[in-house]
Amino acid sequence: MTGVTARPGYGEFIVLVALIISLVALSTDAMLPALPEIAADLGVMRVNDSQYVISILFVGMGIGQLIFGPLSDSIGRRTAILAGFAVFAAGSLMSLFAPSFEWMLLGRFLQGLGASGPRIVTIALVRDQYHGREMARVMSFAMTIFILVPVFAPAVGQLLLVLAGWRSIFGLFVVLTLVAAVWFWWRQPETLAPQNRLRFSPTRLLLDIGAILRLRAALGYTLAMGFSFGAFVGYLGSSQQIFQVLYDLREWFPLYFGLLASAIGAASLMNARLVMRFGMRLLSTRALAIIWLLSLPTLALALWYDGQPPLWLLMGYLLIVFFCFGILFGNLNAMAMEPLGHIAGLGSALVGSLSTLMSVVFGILIADNYDHTVVPLILGFALLGVAAQGVMAWTARGLAETPR
Repeated sequence: MTGVTARPGYGEFIVLVALIISLVALSTDAMLPALPEIAADLGVMRVNDSQYVISILFVGMGIGQLIFGPLSDSIGRRTAILAGFAVFAAGSLMSLFAPSFEWMLLGRFLQGLGASGPRIVTIALVRDQYHGREMARVMSFAMTIFILVPVFAPAVGQLLLVLAGWRSIFGLFVVLTLVAAVWFWWRQPETLAPQNRLRFSPTRLLLDIGAILRLRAALGYTLAMGFSFGAFVGYLGSSQQIFQVLYDLREWFPLYFGLLASAIGAASLMNARLVMRFGMRLLSTRALAIIWLLSLPTLALALWYDGQPPLWLLMGYLLIVFFCFGILFGNLNAMAMEPLGHIAGLGSALVGSLSTLMSVVFGILIADNYDHTVVPLILGFALLGVAAQGVMAWTARGLAETPR
């Protein structure tokens, strides 16, 4: 294979996979401290509009997964991932030199579109080389590295913002993309043999999508993901305004954001043990129940404090909620994918695309209704948690005969 010197070793492959899938988290979280400066420099008149810098990235990701997933089955994993890197780099450059907010949003959309390629196809690339427990082991090691990114990304963004301005953050994206792309091109061979590739057919694609949507488990758990993660996207869009503005934390914002992100990471690591004992469905149902049940009294307290409860109370609430999200992230996706083993590539792309686009819609509604209080965010966690649990119950009723 042109450009490949030798297949990477086990440890090198894990680090490479972690770097590739970390681009999404980095391109989201490193931007958060810079949102006010971007809005001011690019003439954004309405303060809440700055959150579109975050949400438009997820729109691109949602659409891109449906493109790159099936495409990789046709042209190969390596070409699809390198194409995704190219689109992501182009979007980063567009945002770096953006003369207006509209150009910034277009660049961010391209970033999301491009990032979806490496993110979704890398999972297929791992699956091509490893199976069963070995695949789970590779992904677990990679995800352990990936979990650290949201903890430190806002601090990296804040440091670059202070030293060189917000445009330097996009410069970092370009550099990291080039490093990842060259490393991948130089060391990773193609894993999908030409005889195993599928001719890209829009008709077959639509038929397969229809078949997936008729499966109650796949559809139900995908919808549950869309509802529950909508609140999380709403948090990402409004977190900078809540912590830096409402609570006046300023340069301390990355520390608080990283602390909350660590709760997700801790839960993800614990879930590997918990799921073997309690099962995916029970853990997910309990996690959703804790989120919306805890949100109700917290909402009442937030209203009592005129929308700004003490910081310690908000942090305690969010730490518990995000720990629950760490349980949900892996389990809901695994349950949605369980009946799709025969079309895992397209299934993964459709599950990811539909849940991402749903979460963007709800996330925008939450962040766009930020009113200098935490009420919209907590209300979003409560309502979307109830909706997700309702869909879980509907799904479980149809699968009552199937043990978990």
